[in-house]
Amino acid sequence: MTIKAGDTMPAATLYHMTPEGPRALSTEELFKGKKVALFGLPGAFTPTCSVKHVPGFLANADALRAKGIDSIICLSVNDAFVMGAWGKILNVGNAIIMAADGSAELTKAMGLELDLTSRGMGVRCDRFSMIVDDGVVQVINREEPGQYRISSAESMLGQL
Repeated sequence: MTIKAGDTMPAATLYHMTPEGPRALSTEELFKGKKVALFGLPGAFTPTCSVKHVPGFLANADALRAKGIDSIICLSVNDAFVMGAWGKILNVGNAIIMAADGSAELTKAMGLELDLTSRGMGVRCDRFSMIVDDGVVQVINREEPGQYRISSAESMLGQL
């Protein structure tokens, strides 16, 4: 079943790269008591993800915070080393938490997996964005395969 507005975020463990190495982050730690802009994408270093999706959230980070967002999280089915390197190349700094869902634990629990095995990429995350308030999904924007429209930061700004 796919997660929808009104649902509570599933319990899962993600990873984030720190100077000391990968650090586990529970979904409770990420979402409890916070208003979060979460966006998911098929893969680090992929064209649309690198040129549009992450840069859009980075460019709009201050505007999202001005509308009440406490943190911005980028989710991808990659490991913490890849997400950390990608975040460095895109200069996200502390503006975006680059969250690794290496085993697709959260992605599958939300029903947002995308099987790209036929293209040599394995199971990935669908492209989406959502607003999560204190662990409860308020809005979800799931793209059709190959699309990038409704999951943008600009679209989210209009929903806040």
